[in-house]
Amino acid sequence: MSAPPAAAELFSLEGRTAVVTGASAGLGARFAAVLAQAGATVFAAARRIDRLKELADSDARIHPVACDVSLAADRTRLIETARTATGRVDILVNNAATSGETRAEDESPDAFADVLGTNLTAPFHLARLVAEAPAGDNAPPRSVINVSSILGLVTAAPLGGASYAASKAGLLGLTRELAGQWGGSGTRVNALAPGWFRTEMTADLFGDERSSRWVERNTLLRRGGDAHELDGALLFLASDASSYCTGQILTVDGGWTAR
Repeated sequence: MSAPPAAAELFSLEGRTAVVTGASAGLGARFAAVLAQAGATVFAAARRIDRLKELADSDARIHPVACDVSLAADRTRLIETARTATGRVDILVNNAATSGETRAEDESPDAFADVLGTNLTAPFHLARLVAEAPAGDNAPPRSVINVSSILGLVTAAPLGGASYAASKAGLLGLTRELAGQWGGSGTRVNALAPGWFRTEMTADLFGDERSSRWVERNTLLRRGGDAHELDGALLFLASDASSYCTGQILTVDGGWTAR
């Protein structure tokens, strides 16, 4: 049994390599920046390479990688890029997602499958690529963090989004199953389930007075979240602070699901 890290070092990611998908904006960009600030070398992936380059300009530890996670070849290239550069991948944050149609009756089976392909199949493939890659000498146990949503736990009604909710619920089941299969090798798999956070994706929600009041009324803390309020949860799951935590769902929602 290894000696416990000092409290000041518990959340340190010095010497580790992280991959973050969907990192060109919103929570993904924040995740990449926070991991880099904690000392990790971060490979930030998304389709919008111009946004990624802006992010990389803010921290030399962030490296942009153009990647469409809906494409298997791009997913393989992303993990190989990180491994070739540093010899390892210690942390994977499966954050990239698409939302799909709001009304179930407006969503075709093919469109439904496309959302699941990006939001569920891609995280599975990326996690496999990381788990199966050779670990470097004295490498710490790997940490896979699947970014789900409270909409994987409760309904989004009256807003809707059948494919999105199904994919995020599936991601929670995938988290538990991979944790069970890979626990013996030391690879930890956990999920982060954010509530309503102010991001580019939720600009319309918080920009509308009626829907903004709906969020406030149904959240125990009576407000939406700010992106930085996920920093601690992310670092907990990525670092040695959660070394005995796997197969878990860490919900950060201001009390939405506690109602």
